[in-house]
Amino acid sequence: MRILVVEDEAELGRMLGAALARHDILVDLAPSFAVAEEALQLHDYAAVVLDRTLPDGEGLDLLPLIRARPAPCPVIVLSALSSVDQRVEGLDGGADDYLAKPFATDELLARLRALLRRPSLAESEAIELGRLRFQPEHRSVEIEGSALELPRRELLVLEALLRRAGRVVDRRALEDAVYGYDDEIASNSLDAHVSRLRRKLAPAGLEIHTIRGVGYLLRASE
Repeated sequence: MRILVVEDEAELGRMLGAALARHDILVDLAPSFAVAEEALQLHDYAAVVLDRTLPDGEGLDLLPLIRARPAPCPVIVLSALSSVDQRVEGLDGGADDYLAKPFATDELLARLRALLRRPSLAESEAIELGRLRFQPEHRSVEIEGSALELPRRELLVLEALLRRAGRVVDRRALEDAVYGYDDEIASNSLDAHVSRLRRKLAPAGLEIHTIRGVGYLLRASE
């Protein structure tokens, strides 16, 4: 799962990123309107956490861009602008929730979970392939009922491949699912994650095939 956090306060942005990462959520941090606008054009997000007062614009002006996407995502606005009129402005403008600063991180996480549980917004149904079962809501993986613990990036690779099982996932799409907007990606880092995951999935009767020059394909063993 990938979330965009639009926040110009560097320390708050890092704190939110760390808190979300502990829940196996990939976070892209955008410190300005311009960076957020670029990120929204490049990537699909499960949700957006949006500060109103950005150094180069009003955060609410990003809402039409988010709502115009083929798959709009939920938006939580964070702001010290917290009068009734200001909250109404944000909600009427297209935000799904509005949280006044200062706020408790646990409350933000709870509100995000509530939004992502909405059937129209969350891809929360379990995925089964071979002897493996993946539960997105709980970020859990089992092989014949036994838990398989995976590092965060390997879990993100697995989820991306499972959602398109039997089809080739091109390398760029897989990198987008696994790495943050401003991450530096080593040339062979994705290959290393796939190689480790390939070994771990063998007991589940699953194979990851490398399609040279294109990407990867996940399918059950014949």
